[in-house]
Amino acid sequence: MFAIFKSGAKQYSVKVGDTLAIEKIDAKDMVEFTEVLAVADKIGAPYVAGAKVKAKVVAQNRGEKIIVFKKKRRHNYRRKAGHRQAQTIVKITDIA
Repeated sequence: MFAIFKSGAKQYSVKVGDTLAIEKIDAKDMVEFTEVLAVADKIGAPYVAGAKVKAKVVAQNRGEKIIVFKKKRRHNYRRKAGHRQAQTIVKITDIA
C-alpha cells in the first residue's frame, strides 16, 4: 500500500518502511501527517477523509551544502556564500 501526503510545500509518495528527508518540522519522536492526497486506490478532493500517515523521527539535521555565487562581469563584483537547509529524517511506520 502506498500513500501521497503533503508536508510543507512538497508532496511525497511513500510506502510503509520508507525513510525520507522532509522539510524541518518540530517533532521529537513521532509525527502524524493528516494532509493525505491519495491512499492506494482512493484519491481525495483535496484530501482523503480520515486518512493518516504515521512516521517516526529518526534525525534532525542539515542537508548538503549549496554554494551561492554571484558575479557581475567587468565590475569587480563577486560574492560567495553557502547554505545548508534544515531537514528532518523520518521513517514511515503506518498508513491508516
